[in-house]
Amino acid sequence: MTLIVSPDYHAVPILEKNGIRWIPPSQAERQDIRPLRIGILNIMPLGEKYEFNILHPLGLSVLQLEPIWIRLESHNYKTWEPRHVDDIYVTYEEANREQPLDGLILTGAPVETVRFEDVHYWDEISAILHDARQTIPSTLGLCWAGFVMAYLEGVNKFNYDQKLFGVFELKNLAPAHPIIGELDDVFFCPQSRHAGIPDEAMEEAENDGRLKLLAYGKEAGYSIFATSDDRFIAHTGHPEYNATRLADEAKRDLGNPDVAPPVNFDFMEPLNRWRSHRNTFFAQWVSYCYLKISTHDMSVKKNLMASAGE
Repeated sequence: MTLIVSPDYHAVPILEKNGIRWIPPSQAERQDIRPLRIGILNIMPLGEKYEFNILHPLGLSVLQLEPIWIRLESHNYKTWEPRHVDDIYVTYEEANREQPLDGLILTGAPVETVRFEDVHYWDEISAILHDARQTIPSTLGLCWAGFVMAYLEGVNKFNYDQKLFGVFELKNLAPAHPIIGELDDVFFCPQSRHAGIPDEAMEEAENDGRLKLLAYGKEAGYSIFATSDDRFIAHTGHPEYNATRLADEAKRDLGNPDVAPPVNFDFMEPLNRWRSHRNTFFAQWVSYCYLKISTHDMSVKKNLMASAGE
């Protein structure tokens, strides 16, 4: 339906250029619609330029969404534009103060080769995810955030000798899953990471009920998975990337001996081969959040009516 953003939000011209509908908060307040409040904990470098990559697929939803940009209190956003974080970002506590979020997205971060406990904001991330699993219907983790979700279930990552970089094929392993079920049997998705998760450890975690393995690729491994309660869904790729973002990373890394040219992707003539996967994946995730909220609201309403009748 539409995104709710401030008229002076820096990405409004980009939203309009790409046909993404938006309305200001003042107009949204006059409508008899409760939008889904989707928290976006953005820790990507140059994060203000990355914001559109998340807003684009969210803005294609048939539901009305209010993005809530969340910052970490323990992180120094030194590659960001001055004051951008202060202008539109809030803490996790502030985002949940009036009512819990309806969904949460945790972005990737360029720390995938660092031991989790050595990441300077690890304690805050861990605390947020612990609370989110109890209070938010679904949390989506992208790239490094996916590794975090596996680690919290006892599965550690390992570092690659050379970066996994390019566009890779994945196979849908769970056609009956509410989020993955609508994806093609085989689809493509960008990967841009220096670490991975051992297949054997992931399979062991599925066998003992800790994880659900949802998509697999020969090069990418188990790239999409969920916790047993579906509260966490992880995607170690970058479905949210547009072709320009991937091309920019390829140009940035030219000459880096640890980064080979991207696989299945010409960064001089970038073509998007994963758009359908991105749009469907995010649409299904938003629908899943809405279904959980609607089911919960209906249950609460029934309980209130039953109590009133006693």
